[in-house]
Parts: sequence; C-alpha cells; structure tokens
Amino acid sequence: MSAPASSAVPALGDGAQPRRRHGRPVVAALAVTQTIGYGVLYYAFSVFLAPMARDLHATNTQIAAALTLSILIAALCAPLVGRLLDARGGRALMTVGSLLGTAAVLAWSRVESLPQLYAVFALVGVACSLVLYEAAFAVIVSLYAGNERGRANGLLALTIVAGFASSIFLPLTGLLVDRYGWRTALVILALIYGTAAIPLHALVLRRRARPASTQASDAAQERAAIVKAATRRRPFWLLMIAFTANGGAVATVAVLLITYLIQLGHPPVLAATLAGLLGVLSVTGRLITTGLQTRLPAALIAAAIFALQGVAVLLLPLIGRSVAGAIGAVLLFGLGFGIASITLPHLLVGRYGTTAYASLAGRITIFSVADKALAPLGAVALAQAVGYGWVMSAVAAVCGIAAFALLAYHRL
Repeated sequence: MSAPASSAVPALGDGAQPRRRHGRPVVAALAVTQTIGYGVLYYAFSVFLAPMARDLHATNTQIAAALTLSILIAALCAPLVGRLLDARGGRALMTVGSLLGTAAVLAWSRVESLPQLYAVFALVGVACSLVLYEAAFAVIVSLYAGNERGRANGLLALTIVAGFASSIFLPLTGLLVDRYGWRTALVILALIYGTAAIPLHALVLRRRARPASTQASDAAQERAAIVKAATRRRPFWLLMIAFTANGGAVATVAVLLITYLIQLGHPPVLAATLAGLLGVLSVTGRLITTGLQTRLPAALIAAAIFALQGVAVLLLPLIGRSVAGAIGAVLLFGLGFGIASITLPHLLVGRYGTTAYASLAGRITIFSVADKALAPLGAVALAQAVGYGWVMSAVAAVCGIAAFALLAYHRL
C-alpha cells in the first residue's frame, strides 16, 4: 500500500488533534442527528407510502419514485458537498442541511399532487447529501486526523447508534400515522428532527478557524492535487468498483428479501422477521470488522465478508425453503450489511490521508448511492422476466466482483 498523502491540513479545518473531551460530544451529537435524520428523511417514507397513494390518487410505484429521486439527487450532490466539506468544514453545511430538511418535511406534509411531492423530495435529496452519513463521516475523519484509534471508535459508535434508526422510527411513525394521520405525523417528525439536529449541528460542531487567503489557496491546491492524482490511478477505481457493487447488492437484497422468502414458502410474518435481522446484524458486522482491523488489513476483511455474502445469496435458493436454511443464509449475508460504511473511510484515510477525504468520498458516493437507488429497480424487472433465482445469482456475482476488487486493491 502506498504511503498516505499529506494530512497536515485537516480535511474540514475543524481543528487538529482533538481533545478527548471534545471529540466525544461531537460523536454523540452526530449519533443523535444521524439516527433521527435517517429515521425521518429515509425510513419513515415506507410508512407513508400507502396513505399518500390513497390521498394523492396515485399508485405505490408513483409514490415510491419520489424516494428514488431523492436518493439520486443526493448522489449527484455528493462530489460538490465533499469539496465544500473539505474547504469549509461541516458545521455550517450540516446546519443548513438540517434547516432544509426540516422545511422539506414540513412542505411534504402539505403536498397535494405528484409534481409537488417530487419537488419536495428533490429538496429532501439535497438535505440528505448535507446531513447524513457522508457528511458526518467527514467531520469525524477530520476531527480525529492522526488518531486512527479515535477515528475507528468514533465511526463505530456513530454507526452502531444510527443503526437503530429504523427500529425506532418505523414503529414511531406508524403510531403517529395511526393516531393523527400522515400529514400531522409529518409535522411532528419535522419538529422532532429540527429541534434536535439544528442546534446540535450549529452549537456542538466546532467552528472552522479562518485561514489566511494564501493558506486557503495552498490548501485548495493541495486537495486538488491529491484528488487528481488519486483518480488517475488504479487503487481509487478499485475502491469505486468494490463499494458501488456492494451497495447495489445490499440494496437489492434489502428490497427483495421479504418477497423472495414468501415465494420460497415462508409466512409473511416470518419473512419480515428474518429481514428485520439485517439491521441488527449490521451492528454485529461493524463490531467484528472494527475488532479485526487491529490484526488484519481492512481490505482483506471486507473482501472476505463480501465473498461470504455472495455465498449466502447463492445458497438461499438451495437451502432457503427450510426455516433453518433461511435463517443461516440471512445471518451470513447480514454480517456484511453495514461494514462498507466504516471500511471505506478507513481505506481512504489510510491511502490518501485526511486532507481531501470528503472530496474523494464524494466521488465514490455518486456511484455507490446511485447504484443503491437503481439496482433494486433492475432486480425487480429481472425477477419478473426470469425469476428470483437469477436475481440471486446476479447478486452473488456482484458480491464476487466487490470481493475481487478489494483483493486487487490490497495486493497493490
């Protein structure tokens, strides 16, 4: 592995080596805002799908297209947001994103037509690019520049807490919709998000010290040089391939698993319960991965887990008709469900340093997030044309591609 690029200039300018007493409040604040942010801006959508379709006189597919639109817009915004995070820091951007997200959810509660819904979700996509994982990771990477253990622990703590977003907000949203209706429920969720995220981003994240114009220009040139050099060489593109492929595979299984388990003969309740294990297993996988990184290269760990995911989906059509077989396949696949989010920052910082972390992560995000949005649509079309068995074979092949890309990255 090549030596890391210079990291003398913190990626977000939020300070150099942080004191422990300051690093922990920042991680804690981001854990709260990520949990609520994912709960309100992403997971809650599924609860609103049916009542919105009824009231807006639209199909479920037309309503679901709004969420796909927001994910694609977030992906398109990622490179620009990454550059801004590197240049200006996370405090102002995440505060603005919180304000925009709150306003967008309030506007969502008032939509009366599909065009209005799509316009609102375009704003939700912009807000997501400013406030969710990619921005939070960039803040933590910069905060713990030069402190590998602190960075790993910070990312792990953040993702473990935020991993319970769906477990918290799906039932909460269902309760609110049942009691108050979907429009009032959205107002309540917007107030919950805004009340927590706006002050935490504005007050807990550190203000970036303003550098002299010469220093700012030198830092910008250094970041541009790192990005230019990285994107012209094979290691960066291997990371791009690996994490884009993995993102599409994970998203496909997340969307189709319940339907496929029911097709294999399992009751809907059992199918939903097994699919729900994926969220819990993502936390387990992150804990295992972080522990192993002290002994083994991160790229090899992720490659092995991605390969195991491929084996799991290949086995699912063969052993998945029994309860024990379905549980085994889901457990094996679920261990890798959330490891990409903590492995990619580790690999990027290890090779390129922290100076241009957000810019490089943004380049990868535009592909990986877009694949997460589009891959399930293609998988559904493939399943309707040739059956779910072929879909699982395709997912296994993609997992294999991700594993081999990371193996090649490590050998370089």
